[in-house]
Amino acid sequence: MLAVLSDTHGRDGPRLEGRTAAAVDEADLVIHAGDFMSVDVLEAFEARCDLRAVHGNNDPPAVRDRVPAERLVEWAGLRIAVAHGHDHSETALAMLGRQSSADLVVFGHSHDPGYTDGPVPMLNPGSHADPRWNRPGHAELEWDDDGLARGRLVEPDGEVFDRFTVAKRSPEG
Repeated sequence: MLAVLSDTHGRDGPRLEGRTAAAVDEADLVIHAGDFMSVDVLEAFEARCDLRAVHGNNDPPAVRDRVPAERLVEWAGLRIAVAHGHDHSETALAMLGRQSSADLVVFGHSHDPGYTDGPVPMLNPGSHADPRWNRPGHAELEWDDDGLARGRLVEPDGEVFDRFTVAKRSPEG
């Protein structure tokens, strides 16, 4: 399983509870789209899981020195472009995905969880710990027998509030 989080906004730890904590612990890989807020939070995630992260606009220099602003992550053959999103319009995020030959773009920043299908699908997991007038959330993806990544947006209490499917793009894009 792949767990996707963003916008922890913590000072001492990863602020994980309920299903979000379980998803991080069960995941083969965790993607975090930035705004840890401290090196302690970044290191708590690194100690807990196999993490691929980018930094966000609220991350201090010590976090920015350790994780990039953008990255391409491979998970079981799925190519995922990751950025925090504060420097990107929706069009720029889509271009990042196309230029990276990504199957999915993951971003955060708005704290508003959602999935948008398109030429390059886009996923914002929201914030599990600081939802700011939105639903708290994270995303979970698992492969099915048909070779599709089945995804869901989940609240920390375990309520699934959206489902989506991501397919690998053809090599010619």
